[in-house]
Amino acid sequence: MDDDSSTRIATGLRTWMRTAAPGAQLPSTRELVAQHQASPVTVQRALRTLTGEGLIESRPGVGTFVRAVRTARPADYGWQTAALRSPPTRIQSMPSAMRTAPNDVIALHAGYPDRELLPERLVRSALTRAARGDAALGRSPAAGLPELQSWFAHELGSATPVGVTPPTPSDVVVLPGSQSGLSSIFRALVAAGQPLLVESPTYWGAILAAQQAGVRIVPVPSGPFGPDPDELARAFGETGARVLYAQPNYANPTGAQWPTTLHAQVLDVVRAHGAFLVEDDWAHDFGITTTATPVAAHDDSGHVIYLRSLTKSVSPAIRVAAVIARGPARDRILADRGAESMYVSSMLQVAALDVVTQPGWRTHQRSLREQLRSRRDLLVNAVREHAPRAGIEHVPSGGLNLWVRLPDGTDVGRLAQDCERAGLVIAPGGEWFPAEPAGPFVRLNYAGPNPSAFPSGARILGQALG
Repeated sequence: MDDDSSTRIATGLRTWMRTAAPGAQLPSTRELVAQHQASPVTVQRALRTLTGEGLIESRPGVGTFVRAVRTARPADYGWQTAALRSPPTRIQSMPSAMRTAPNDVIALHAGYPDRELLPERLVRSALTRAARGDAALGRSPAAGLPELQSWFAHELGSATPVGVTPPTPSDVVVLPGSQSGLSSIFRALVAAGQPLLVESPTYWGAILAAQQAGVRIVPVPSGPFGPDPDELARAFGETGARVLYAQPNYANPTGAQWPTTLHAQVLDVVRAHGAFLVEDDWAHDFGITTTATPVAAHDDSGHVIYLRSLTKSVSPAIRVAAVIARGPARDRILADRGAESMYVSSMLQVAALDVVTQPGWRTHQRSLREQLRSRRDLLVNAVREHAPRAGIEHVPSGGLNLWVRLPDGTDVGRLAQDCERAGLVIAPGGEWFPAEPAGPFVRLNYAGPNPSAFPSGARILGQALG
């Protein structure tokens, strides 16, 4: 009956739109509910149908509008084909994790925490203070503000055991987000056309940065507890690679965390091949049942290039990260950053430092741990109950995501489309594999908006799997 009502509402709106001007605003959901004596869910289903047909567009916080049909002559950019020639490598388009989903769907695809998981009060106060100070008008040193360099160095140094020399502030280069740091690291340490070892699956942004740097990506299989050291040694030996990119703590997308015994084993392999480990500690602040333990804390000979970001844990609007490197590697990375962006906004650096040095930051982190635990468990239980054919092989001890294995033979792209038509947006797992996917996977984010909808989302996934 609901499907019939949805179809009737969609048909009525199509008739109304034939005489409506392009850009005209549709009646609100409340008005349509009253007019058609239907439920809000039925009205939203009709609106999703019209959106999928390209007839209307939703503007969050404003309303829904008739989509303007442009009949002007299409622009001809054919001349650019000859001017640009073929790219040195095929660059992937932006993955589904970066899509902005409509307000009326269940969004499990994104990679950022929901606003309610951020230290909003601390961020707003920090930005206000930064705007009133000298940072609003000043330029930062190329490597970053000394106070922020000291904070990053102290954070890693506090985990350094006796006998290992901790990093100094001068080892730190502040970045406008870790994504730009990855690009600089790959350009600085791996020559174009040379091999770069990466865990598989791995962060899609690292794959994109490597493609942009023109390096040759070599996947190394990695499971819930990291890569096999023997496989890693074999990959170094066979390829002659000198750089490994990895996420030892709460890896994106799998949530894997290396056991501490693996830290020493991987370091031994890296040192034996005169190579670098690029350690991406993006989820350092997102531990749930464990705490992030950096591999870099056990290295003082320059083999580990350590990357730490505050963008997800403080605010997506404060894109501040840092790379900690020693020796000539640090100088090369800094030179690349200078050519790329010269320096990072003093305003953002001051605000970030303000947030993480407030007493409320530690309070927020304790609360965040419990909120992530609750959300993770809610999504795990919902998937197990309503989508039993979707296998959760590993419940992560931190991070933001569940990595879900689907039945063999599942067409993940079609599944994602079916789910979206039913009101659920998910991220197909193929985007996290640097080569052919090892199987059908999807990544589900439990830190996104509206956790109360997790059971409904899992039910949609289960119905789509059949």
